[in-house]
Amino acid sequence: MAIKKKKTCVTLIAVACILSVLFWVSLRKVEIIAVHKNDNHNYVLVKKFPFTDKGKIKWWLDNKKVLKEVYKIPSTKPDGSFVTVFWDFGEGYKETDGYDRLCFNDMKPPINCIDKDSLLMVRNRKNTGLYFLLGSGSYRINSEGKIIKIKSD
Repeated sequence: MAIKKKKTCVTLIAVACILSVLFWVSLRKVEIIAVHKNDNHNYVLVKKFPFTDKGKIKWWLDNKKVLKEVYKIPSTKPDGSFVTVFWDFGEGYKETDGYDRLCFNDMKPPINCIDKDSLLMVRNRKNTGLYFLLGSGSYRINSEGKIIKIKSD
């Protein structure tokens, strides 16, 4: 019986630790490091972005007004279309590797690139409306305001 109580106690402590870490992570404030623009494409370099798909979309919805007021994004085409991509800033700006880094033309080389680690892409198009692209799939907001995953073909 004593072994069973010890296992239960260890399990409860482990669950409490995991919940504490998840709570702490959920309270982290997203850091916007830089914003780069190219036509109607906006590139936002961030740290401490939410981990879950719904957390990332919720962050966009909660902060789109501030992004517009402070950073003037998204910049749109006359028809209202835009693309905004949030990238993990990771280890910061680097030199080009000539292959797989994203480099920004609005910065002077050689330290003007980042490793490609896209966290969220927000797209708006005249024909399709607003949708969100993440590594695990695409999402829309339905008429009731719920985030729904788009079924892939």
